[in-house]
Amino acid sequence: MTASGASEAPTTGTGSESELKRVIGPKLLLFFIVGDIIGAGIFAITGDVASEVGGVAWLPFLVAFAVAALTALSYLELVTKHPQAAGAALFVHKAFGLHFVTFLVAFAVVCSGITSASTSSSLVASNLLAGLDDVFGGVPTGTTATLFAALGFMLVLAGINLRGVGESVKFNVALTMVVVVALGIIIAIGFWAMATDGDLGRIVVFETAGDKNVFVSITIATTVAFFAMVGFEDSVNMVEETKDPGKTFPRIMLTGLGICALVYMLVAISVVVVIPPGDIADPVNPDAGILLDVVRVGAPGLPIDTIYPFLTVFAVANTALINMLMASRLVYGMAKQDVLPRSLAAVLPERRSPWAAILFTTVMALGLITYVRLRSESDVVVALAGTTALLLLCVFTVVNISCLVLRRDRTTEPVFRAPGWVPWAGALTSAFLIGPWARNEDDYVQYSIAAVLLAIGVALWALTWMTNRGVRAKKTGFREIEHLDE
Repeated sequence: MTASGASEAPTTGTGSESELKRVIGPKLLLFFIVGDIIGAGIFAITGDVASEVGGVAWLPFLVAFAVAALTALSYLELVTKHPQAAGAALFVHKAFGLHFVTFLVAFAVVCSGITSASTSSSLVASNLLAGLDDVFGGVPTGTTATLFAALGFMLVLAGINLRGVGESVKFNVALTMVVVVALGIIIAIGFWAMATDGDLGRIVVFETAGDKNVFVSITIATTVAFFAMVGFEDSVNMVEETKDPGKTFPRIMLTGLGICALVYMLVAISVVVVIPPGDIADPVNPDAGILLDVVRVGAPGLPIDTIYPFLTVFAVANTALINMLMASRLVYGMAKQDVLPRSLAAVLPERRSPWAAILFTTVMALGLITYVRLRSESDVVVALAGTTALLLLCVFTVVNISCLVLRRDRTTEPVFRAPGWVPWAGALTSAFLIGPWARNEDDYVQYSIAAVLLAIGVALWALTWMTNRGVRAKKTGFREIEHLDE
């Protein structure tokens, strides 16, 4: 799972040399959106969703899809009104013109990338150790071993990031196909169970731990499931390279969201059919995710039992890498604009990689993983994934409000216009899922994690402002973030 950046491309006339080439058609755009959404989320939180609501685990994914679709419609209106390679921060800046608010939105996106990559690192570490233990035996899989493996994985990502990553289409397609294969295996096992001895009646059984009512349980489960639905907002950065974006974007974005929601619901149904309800809340290896248990229970003795942990590693690793690439490049871009300390814009002389921004985001991720693993009483994956969702729900709330504000600007009319009630509904539903009623008490740590991460950014922003307050450079908002030549 990734988030959109805060870059604003220059507005140019038709035919200008600074315009991007429109080479992305509907099929490639659909593949990009589906590949961007389907990632670590479904591997990480399916079991946690099922443990909240039992057999109706597919329902929170459906509700999360509906909430995400509302915000997606607002994004579509904004991106066809301002068809530039940009993100949430651009829309917020055009709506309010307040640099500090724009910074908060941009840095929240940075933090969401770090927390999402941290979630992936825990999943990668657990599955890697579990897979190695299956093959060789005697491999430690406890808390300490998982922590060091997760930290080691983040350092590997930093090394790749420092070297410079040219994200070729073939590479991304290959890793996305790994994700498709891994989820296809789960769905196939689920259908096999339905055709043999699986209890299909479980998918309509509501069960939850504690004394929570149906509405509260579904709300909490939806907040957890929302982590798996983010990523669609990244596609707005492709608008200047898409053929006929006004016609293509609305249809393809909603189609992509629908495909992902269908896949997630089928995976959730497969989990419920294969795993007895009482075992979903108590998986063999909680950090590795419930999907590994589905393979071991539904396909015992088959070679896929040994291979699946490694499929998960490759499927999730790509999400983490893209998250850290996005976060480091955003920090680099904000430093270049003197929004963050200028020292964070330092690059390697030969590789031209933003080493200071990479170091900064990596240190934040390492500290976050260590704290949550050793100090938090909450489930590690829920704490990190929930913080990602919390940050992005805040961003989505502001984006929906920005859509309402920018409707007053009649100088540019959007090619696509969402129904009048959609931004209101998107803002209200996103804001509703931010509240403490949408979380278990053990998961309130998400608020403190998000607050600390944002406080670090605000402190650096204040330091930069005090350092540069004597400089009267003209500020024009968030300019285009330079794309490094990797």
